[in-house]
Formats: sequence, C-alpha cells, structure tokens
Amino acid sequence: MKERLRALVAAAPGDAERRAVVREYLQAHILHSLQDGGAFRVWAFCGGTALRFLYAIPRYSEDLDFSLAAPDANPNFAPLISRVEAAFRAEGYAVSLKPAGKRAVASAFVRLPGLLHELDLSPRPTQTLSIKVEVDTNPPAGAGLETTLVRRHFTLNLLHHDRASLLAGKLHALLSRPYTKGRDLYDLLWYLSDPAWPAPNLPFLNAALAQTHYRGRPLTAASWARRVGARLRAVDWTIARRDVLPFLERPAEIELLSLKHLAALLKRREVS
Repeated sequence: MKERLRALVAAAPGDAERRAVVREYLQAHILHSLQDGGAFRVWAFCGGTALRFLYAIPRYSEDLDFSLAAPDANPNFAPLISRVEAAFRAEGYAVSLKPAGKRAVASAFVRLPGLLHELDLSPRPTQTLSIKVEVDTNPPAGAGLETTLVRRHFTLNLLHHDRASLLAGKLHALLSRPYTKGRDLYDLLWYLSDPAWPAPNLPFLNAALAQTHYRGRPLTAASWARRVGARLRAVDWTIARRDVLPFLERPAEIELLSLKHLAALLKRREVS
C-alpha cells in the first residue's frame, strides 16, 4: 500500500498538493480500518472531511469527526483506534497513538513520524504527520442519518449525517465559535451556492446551540439566515481568507469568499 501512496504523491503537481494527497490517503486508510472494525454501525461521519469524501467539496481537510448515532451506543473507541494503529503497522508504517481527550468527546491523534521525510516532502527525518480522530459521545438530538457507498482510495460504506444536518452542524460552528475560522466560511459558501442543498435541520441545530449555551433565541425557518448574516458582519475577512487558502484545491476561489457573496446567498434563503 505504501507504493500506492508513493504513486499518488508522484502524480501531484506541487508540494502543497502532495502533502494534501498524503493526508487524504491516510484519512481514507483510517476510515477503511474503522469500517472493518464495525465503527459505522454506531459512528456517524460529519464535519469538513465528510463533505470532502461524500460530496467532493474542493477544499482539503485535516481531521476525522464523528458523532454517535445513538446516545446509548458504545463507541468502542479504544479498540477501534487500536485497530487503526495495527493496520498501519501491518503495512510497514511507523505509527503511534496520542490520546487527546475532552469531556463528552473521545479523541486521539494517529501519528506517523518520518513519513513525510520518507516521501521526500520534508527535510526533517523526525517530522510527524498527525490526523485527529474524534467522536462526540454526547451528541445533540435530532441529527438525520444516511449511509453512502463511496470510493476514495478504498471502497467505503459510510454512516453519516444527512445534508440538512451537515449544514446545521456548520451553522452551529459559525454561531458558537469564539474565533474566526475561514474553513467554516468557505464551507458555508459552498453549501449555499447549491440551490438544491436543503435548509438546515433546525431541531438538530437548536439542540446543538442549547448544548453549548448559546444565548440567542431558538432559530426558525424565518430567522436562521438573518442570524447567520449578523454573525458574518463581525468576521475579520483577512484572517478568514488566510486560514482557508492553504486548503483550497483552486486557490483563485479565495476571491469569492466575501461578506458580499455570502450575504447575497443568505438573502436567497430567507423565508418571509
């Protein structure tokens, strides 16, 4: 399998693209190992990497985010993440796990020291590439679930949040984060630029906001777009663009990331 990764790296046009290809291949490898262990009976894929794998959003992502599909399900986090480690070792990778626990979240970094150097992508033999795997073990109620078969380096049958719930999760991040994250804004632009993308799952969104002690009133079909628009007016767009630019497949799209464009897209979603 390492030879397959080498071939993918050799085919990429530049160092930034090569690093992105490496991370994405390793993400797929982790998903495949989790699938073999039965994770997708109870883990639902969500977040930016889910958008990338399921819907081909043209930006790269870093971590793997999941949510328990049922509040009483056993996440089996430790044995599943150990299975990932064993699968990498079996293919000749140097790999280690580093716990990164938080309340209500089971998480760990899958660390691959020396791999970037081995692939001629770093001059430092000790540089470590890390991918965080995180499972929300106390998710808000109301997420819609689907299962989709996709092929990205491996054939994957992924349990995941449905489209309305993925948008709701992104809106929750935008409204609750105390800092600017340009990747959130680019994802929102991508969501809203598709007229066929459904409106957010409001029960799930409001449950998530309540769980993180959001002080505003519950969002409705008539208010969510205006509330998000108000939040965007407080964004530092220079910081936002700087954050997301290294992750874009097509860097020229950074010119589209603006309050003007997002405000216009939100206006189309307003319900009187």
